[in-house]
Amino acid sequence: MYRDHEDERVGGEEGRSRAAAPPAGETTARIRLLVVDDHPIVRAGIVATIEEQSDMEVVAQAGTGEEAIRMFRAHLPDVVLMDLSMPEMDGWTAVEAIRREHPRARIIVLTVYDGEEDIRRALDLGAVGYLLKDASRDKVVAAIRAAHVGLSEAPEKVLSRPGERATELSARELEVLQLISEGFTNREIGEILSISEGTVKTHVVSVLSKMSVRDRTHAVAEAIQRRMIRLG
Repeated sequence: MYRDHEDERVGGEEGRSRAAAPPAGETTARIRLLVVDDHPIVRAGIVATIEEQSDMEVVAQAGTGEEAIRMFRAHLPDVVLMDLSMPEMDGWTAVEAIRREHPRARIIVLTVYDGEEDIRRALDLGAVGYLLKDASRDKVVAAIRAAHVGLSEAPEKVLSRPGERATELSARELEVLQLISEGFTNREIGEILSISEGTVKTHVVSVLSKMSVRDRTHAVAEAIQRRMIRLG
């Protein structure tokens, strides 16, 4: 994990990042970044932090998952900073789509969600790092540089227990569970996800088994408690 300086926060007005940078006078290619967040003020703070670094530049910005995919295709950035909660298409879906097209894409999730399931899901989908939005500027900058050279970073609470998994739900099973929590039937879920009702039932059975619960209601209650899904 990178050392955190609590006095400097992403988007804050005071202080400049002191994270390790290339030696003065050394010529290196700048790290090209795509910044994705649906809040313009937050995005502007992240961009300002990056633009303070002599070895980085923001080549594109996006406010939705769909826009993030388009911007990635157009600019092929070295590193992406990706929010998770966005309209139209969330960050998880965008991470999965980008990594499917570009398996070597280096994406760092920068979000307010600190639930272990959120973290594991993002990493399972291919994110190389996971930072909270209250991370220091130094930490964000260091994570970008690490991602650029192929290193990964995840919170200690995940890395410290590599053999444990709260649940082993796949991305599709999480989608099914989310739709169950919203009151959709198996048939409706199948139509939404463009899969058969039988396939939905298979996913539901798998979810119940993996979560060690007896029915859909208990699965949803447990998922809410573990912050695996969101309400509203």
